Amino acid sequence: MRDAELLPAAGRVIALSGASRGLGAAIARRLHAEGYTLALGLRDPSAAKRLGLGEERVSVHRYDAMNPESAEGWIDAAVARHGRLDGLINNAGILRRVTWDEGGEAELDELWTVNVKAPFRATRRALPHLRAAGHGRVVNIASTDGKRIRDASVSIGYAMTKQALVALSQAAKFAGWEDGLRVTALCPGAIDTELLAGLPGISTTRLSPATVAEIVALLLRLPDTATIAELIVNTRLEHTL
Repeated sequence: MRDAELLPAAGRVIALSGASRGLGAAIARRLHAEGYTLALGLRDPSAAKRLGLGEERVSVHRYDAMNPESAEGWIDAAVARHGRLDGLINNAGILRRVTWDEGGEAELDELWTVNVKAPFRATRRALPHLRAAGHGRVVNIASTDGKRIRDASVSIGYAMTKQALVALSQAAKFAGWEDGLRVTALCPGAIDTELLAGLPGISTTRLSPATVAEIVALLLRLPDTATIAELIVNTRLEHTL
């Protein structure tokens, strides 16, 4: 492959979590239209029908980020079905308000379980297959909160977990670099999805899910010589990013 060539979509298998709605649904539709084969990890597999993708180049597997064994089952089933794995997108995530005055241990534990431990498990299980693919790709959906803390942060706990996800991305990059594995921590600002519904202090200038999905599609196609370790996508002027 010449350095300037983009990687093809056809024949490549991408595992994607949290694809039933919002950003995950937009990513699934964009990648399917591009020609990828998708192995969707969903807490409720029946929700895949809402995507309208049909069964061509799509498999659906139960994946519950709160269940420690779930990531292993999802990745193993995806490889058994498609015979390979070329990419992993850790998109499933939650936002709970944990500040100095709000939230407690239960909310903090839930944030860490879904936003950090679940992606760690999925990545660890997928790594041998992504190395074998030769040009494996991992995209972790972090946040601008993964790169800074603002005085008016909606959730300190959320920011803590997203910064940990950036660290996980960096570690995964080193784990498979010599085998062509490239990892990106995608750090978008506020996205117009249900995740932010009803939360105070969120920017009213928001990214559309389709815009972020387009960025993900590009990251999957970049050659090994054009790796983007961290990509910050601002929705407003930021002084510390």
